Amino acid sequence: MPPTLASLVHHSALKLTVRAGGDRLDVPVRWAHVSELADPVPYMEGGELLLITALKLDAEDPEAMRRYVRRLAGAGVVGLGFAVGVNYDEIPEALVDAAEEEGLPLLEVPRRTPFLAITKEVSAAIAADQYRAVTAGFAAQRELTRQALNDGPEGLLGALAGQVDGWAALYDASGAVVAAAPDWAVRRAARLTADVERLRDRPAPASSVVGGPDHEDRVELHSIGTGRRPRAALAVGTAAALGTAERYAVHSAIALLTLTTERSRSLHAAEQRLGTAVLRMLLAGEPDHARAVAGDLYGGLLDAPFRMIVAEGGTGVSALADAVEAAGARAGEAVLAVTEGERLVVLAADGGAAVQACGDHAAALEAARSKDGAAREQPAGKDDDLVIGLSAPAGPIAAATAYKQAEQSLSVARRRGRVLVEHEQLASGSVLPLLADDAVRAFADGLLRALHEHDATGRGDLVASLRAWLSRHGQWDAAAADLGVHRHTLRYRMRRVEEILGRSLDDPDVRMELWLALKATAAEQ
Repeated sequence: MPPTLASLVHHSALKLTVRAGGDRLDVPVRWAHVSELADPVPYMEGGELLLITALKLDAEDPEAMRRYVRRLAGAGVVGLGFAVGVNYDEIPEALVDAAEEEGLPLLEVPRRTPFLAITKEVSAAIAADQYRAVTAGFAAQRELTRQALNDGPEGLLGALAGQVDGWAALYDASGAVVAAAPDWAVRRAARLTADVERLRDRPAPASSVVGGPDHEDRVELHSIGTGRRPRAALAVGTAAALGTAERYAVHSAIALLTLTTERSRSLHAAEQRLGTAVLRMLLAGEPDHARAVAGDLYGGLLDAPFRMIVAEGGTGVSALADAVEAAGARAGEAVLAVTEGERLVVLAADGGAAVQACGDHAAALEAARSKDGAAREQPAGKDDDLVIGLSAPAGPIAAATAYKQAEQSLSVARRRGRVLVEHEQLASGSVLPLLADDAVRAFADGLLRALHEHDATGRGDLVASLRAWLSRHGQWDAAAADLGVHRHTLRYRMRRVEEILGRSLDDPDVRMELWLALKATAAEQ
């Protein structure tokens, strides 16, 4: 404990007497300062015990003493020590009354007690308190290290929570809670995900404080890692601000977690190189070699149906990789993720947590784009360029096919302005949604332009007649009935279509192109 006015009063060698403010003696004393200035406030920092002899004060003037004491209290001075037997035989009543009114502790210092004795006692007590804090900090560091070595991050968090008399939680790169201590802190830590995400966007090391006097607790957030993008975050919740010993414990925990993270980063880089090799073997049609290289690291993933994810686009790729890998780690799933520039390739178990996290990440980004797109005045950032293609379930033998499916899905997602497209969406349902493309519409407009120009003159309805004839597979009577015209009239119109387009309707490729062009222009309308 730091020295207090009470500890100074109880010190038998100082022989101090309380003359005012006896109910406020438990406040800490940061320093003992001697000043005979009429206004020492500009030289105060707060927390001082001010020692005076009233050499330049009219200590018997009530109004002057009220102003003097009021300024001292406003500057954070915690107590006033008055030496008697120097300029005044006893403390003037004006000063005693002013101190009582303001609630400022007033101590009488006898003549035989030099101010130096008081300052030395305060200094010694502060030094002893700091020594105790440092010693406790080293002890906490040893305990945290032991727990980290024996029980990993969970043990470290438990020890840290005990050291600070509060709670502690560790977050992964995606902002999800990895571990917390005590167990009840998981729910409290989960409410800080948004604050952790904001901290994650700042270069490491970074920290922030959440909550305060009006909240259930005070929480310090610290980024973990030395890279440009933090790999984790630590939350420490306490009822009050951390003391020196508690601060040592927190800094020790950050250092230990950083060492663990950096070691994990090196392992992650090695896994990346291994994953790249495994992926290339799979795409080259060598699944047996891929299994042999992967060993136990990805072996389980290669023995079950997996999905191939291909993503491109700015910094959003990094965020997606974090989300997918974190989800896989929490679920105990093997995930093979390879990042090459702005492209990410992921192999993840079909129906697993990693694939689900990919869908959730895309859905959240899609919702954000829909919400902000119309009102956005600034150009879209790199995160908004993220596009994802997802293959159908596949096995190691069909890895190359799955990769091609994911690339096809990604291409369609980019053309449609979507975040995520699954290959099943392309392989099932109607082909018509694929016609919603600028290049297809341009082709359709060019192919049918001459017919539309003809119809605009009022000399017939060639476009509608062509659509009816194609929809009836060239059956003249049925198509003519649909149009309400004679079949000879329809035959004449189809000859005009051939003349205007310079193409024969007997060619199945021509009929296919015209039908798709009609569908594309109908979808546009």
